[in-house]
Amino acid sequence: MKQYSFKDVSVCEMCGDPTANHKVLGQRLNKTQGFRAKKATGISVSVVKCTNCQLIYSNPQPIPFDLQDHYGTPPENYWKEEYFVLQPDYFSTQIDTAKQLLKRETNIRALDIGAGLGKAMIAMQSKGFDVYGLEPSVPFHERAISKMKIDSSKLKLGAMEEIEYEDAYFDFISFGAVFEHLYEPSKCLEKALRWLKPNGIIHIEVPSSNWLIGKFANLFYQLSGTNYVTNLSPMHAPFHLYEFGLESFQKLAPVLHYEVEKHYFDVCSVYHFPKVWHPLLHRYMKATDTGMQLTVYLRKK
Repeated sequence: MKQYSFKDVSVCEMCGDPTANHKVLGQRLNKTQGFRAKKATGISVSVVKCTNCQLIYSNPQPIPFDLQDHYGTPPENYWKEEYFVLQPDYFSTQIDTAKQLLKRETNIRALDIGAGLGKAMIAMQSKGFDVYGLEPSVPFHERAISKMKIDSSKLKLGAMEEIEYEDAYFDFISFGAVFEHLYEPSKCLEKALRWLKPNGIIHIEVPSSNWLIGKFANLFYQLSGTNYVTNLSPMHAPFHLYEFGLESFQKLAPVLHYEVEKHYFDVCSVYHFPKVWHPLLHRYMKATDTGMQLTVYLRKK
């Protein structure tokens, strides 16, 4: 059984607003709650939304005694063998956007934070980037080197909080689907900006705090007589600690001296609704920016 310490949160991680001003959305269990949440038991934490920047977080914040309790699971437990095969267009949108925003095609030094199996590293390298990476999971780091043939000298093992690179060393830094797993994302972003050259670009993909389907799921729980919510999963896979609004990055921008250069919302998959409704829901979420994922590109001033 995983062991945790619980940290009380006094200010919003992104905008610094006192948590006393924030709205409690409900409770999140340490396991999947399912459709019969009224019968579910377990340890829960309060899920809270910042009324200033729309960040969703848990308070208190559960922190595992050992990070490998969350991320030490072998990759084969998550994905089938075909996941280890790199598709030709993998990470292509992010690569093309990086080249467009940096206004050059070559001499781009990149860092992939939370590199996983190294697929984004391979994709960027194939397009001429000089690529480095870091990965906190021991088995993922090992598989990236042994199965994906990542250069071990380019891929560091460890949490971002523990690792260092030279200041102003990279042109492009990608967090991918990583930022929501960091316990102190603003401090990690500040560190990444230190590693980034002036006018360099940081790419971040995160769960949106304004996801329409999540709101419907919360309404379902409310109508079924529970105070559970579907936001976050701080004590079970996929271990999401935060959901972000665009305002979360906009409010932090003047503090860390960057600009939100580009952003968009992706609808992604539609869950818990009959397939006949999917086209309508997809169009609505696309038109109203209420899709599941927020992507931002930040430029260092």
